[in-house]
Amino acid sequence: MRCNYCERRCRIASGETGFCRMYTVSQGVITERFPHRWSACGTSRMEAFPFYHVFPGSRSLAIGTTSCNFRCRYCSNAYIAKEDPESQQERMYHLAPREVVAMAKKMSCRTIVFNVNEPTVSLPSLMDLAAEAKAAGIPMGCLTNGFMTAESTELMASIFSFFNVSLKGISKTFGREYIGASSLRPVLRNIERLAGIRHVEVTTPVIEGANDTEIDAIADFLGSVDPEIPWHVFRLLPEDEMRDRDYPSIEAIDAALRSARERLPYLYFHNFVGSDWVNTACPACGTVAIERFSLGCGGDKLNRVLGGEGQCPGCGRAIRLFTHSPHAGDEGAVRTWT
Repeated sequence: MRCNYCERRCRIASGETGFCRMYTVSQGVITERFPHRWSACGTSRMEAFPFYHVFPGSRSLAIGTTSCNFRCRYCSNAYIAKEDPESQQERMYHLAPREVVAMAKKMSCRTIVFNVNEPTVSLPSLMDLAAEAKAAGIPMGCLTNGFMTAESTELMASIFSFFNVSLKGISKTFGREYIGASSLRPVLRNIERLAGIRHVEVTTPVIEGANDTEIDAIADFLGSVDPEIPWHVFRLLPEDEMRDRDYPSIEAIDAALRSARERLPYLYFHNFVGSDWVNTACPACGTVAIERFSLGCGGDKLNRVLGGEGQCPGCGRAIRLFTHSPHAGDEGAVRTWT
């Protein structure tokens, strides 16, 4: 039987598993092997994921499961993404959707964000959680590699109100050699679709000598979809199979981004301490509207919001942010100030 959650479209025999090892076939149906089991469940700030344009400064409940449908050579979460999911079950939290939502409410979290691994490997559990979260008035978001089928993209859009899609590269060579995917065109297709119906931010981890030559092509693609998509360019610190590689040069990546900054007003360069490129500036006049601290490796924090009611403090232009009512229906995200 074929699993159509992601673009690998694995054929799975009864009692066997596919590429991610998170689904099997039972009584002729694709079934999640480890429902409602979480590798992480704790609080975080939105800027740390990163989501710079979603409820700035607010607290979120961060959750994750195990496994992935990619095999990135540089993965910083390889102990979660690449290990056999069955071997990890003893250290997992077994929490029903109502328990996860209750925890979010108890910790005064405005949102729930799936951020540890790839959500397509746990979609049935996330559908259950989304129903409970919506009833409680808590929107959900996720980090995803975007390598899902068109059908799963619609399903993901029904679960999550906001996305950060990791666009790791564009070329077939990069996809094949560094992340184990024959084509990254599905990721581009899904970014286009999601950007039209939900709030989307994009992250690109840069590896010198691997995908740094694709920066302009990625910028061109994002500009063609929507120039105001927030784009997070990460100075990647390679781990796993590439842990012996030199860390990328901040100066070299900054230079490579200069042309893109002229076209994409919400372009951020971070994942290192003290970045000067984490503030939100007005696309019209360049005045800083939101200030942040860059503490490196997911530690970014809001400093202050300067614009009144979502307006640039210099010229009054609206700054795109996300606010959402889970009871608003299928229209999903409303881009405005919170």
